[in-house]
Amino acid sequence: MLPAFAYARPTTLQQALDLVSQDKARVHAGGTDLLGCLRDGIFEATTLVSLSGVAELRGLSPTPEGGLTIGALTTIAELAAHPVVKERYGALAQAAAVIASPQLRNQGTLGGNLCQKPRCWYYRGEFHCVRKGGDTCYAYEGENEIHCLFGGNMCFVVHPSDTAPALIALGATARIVGAAGTRLVPLEKFFVPAGDDPTRETVLGPAEILAGVTLPPLAGGVRSSYRKIRARASWDFALVSLALAIRLQDGVVRDARVVLGGVAATPWRAPAVESALANATLDAATIAKAAEAAVQGAEPLAQNAYKVAMLRGVVAAELEAIGRG
Repeated sequence: MLPAFAYARPTTLQQALDLVSQDKARVHAGGTDLLGCLRDGIFEATTLVSLSGVAELRGLSPTPEGGLTIGALTTIAELAAHPVVKERYGALAQAAAVIASPQLRNQGTLGGNLCQKPRCWYYRGEFHCVRKGGDTCYAYEGENEIHCLFGGNMCFVVHPSDTAPALIALGATARIVGAAGTRLVPLEKFFVPAGDDPTRETVLGPAEILAGVTLPPLAGGVRSSYRKIRARASWDFALVSLALAIRLQDGVVRDARVVLGGVAATPWRAPAVESALANATLDAATIAKAAEAAVQGAEPLAQNAYKVAMLRGVVAAELEAIGRG
């Protein structure tokens, strides 16, 4: 049962910021995760601040430099269908298209997808775990088949967002607004590693709002893709996912950004894979080397070692696809 709360629907961003600064106020966008968290008792909220009436947080618009700004209230369905996203930022369109169900894609927003809570069943259950401020990660010695391979440390959840790995691979920047003004944060730095603070997912302060993200213009020859491996073809979150943005020139990799999903508490940048690809052709030997580099440092738990082979395979398959163009 949902707890009692007040509901506010501001029409300007400043009004929203004033309301969010109140104690135990929570931002409400699409609500596809927020309402579940309230029902499960993950956190409390005395006031829900709906952003649905703040028009400036919606839509996509070009930047003067040739990039693209995306408002936090832009729906996942809009992202998946937008012609500029599909043409220039293919990885993002592909990631948006495989999120949840059509109903949830029409309701859920980009901001909500980036700021959603982990799906660990201990965190979502009646356990006072590390992420809730306790001293135990129950997944470590419990049911951990969906949990992380990298960076576990104190908490072994995985980041649930599909758009986040794609946006990081494409070099996106987050725009955060608060009482002190606006700050820009590379999206790669927007997420908080479990080892730094297992009680937080993002760098957002208690009275700050994610207003949107900006994608830079991409250099010529960049090919991008997103691949999600899941237990079922719909609804499920990623067991393993992979976002690639690779710039090829005369068949040689001149730049590569590789981001893994479903394997760490944050989207996981893979510099070892990027190094394996640098200044190389996408032949069988390079692809095999990159696939092995993807699993370097993996520390599987008792029930999720299958993710190692899965990760190796998806990296090889997607690099082959990128090479074919």
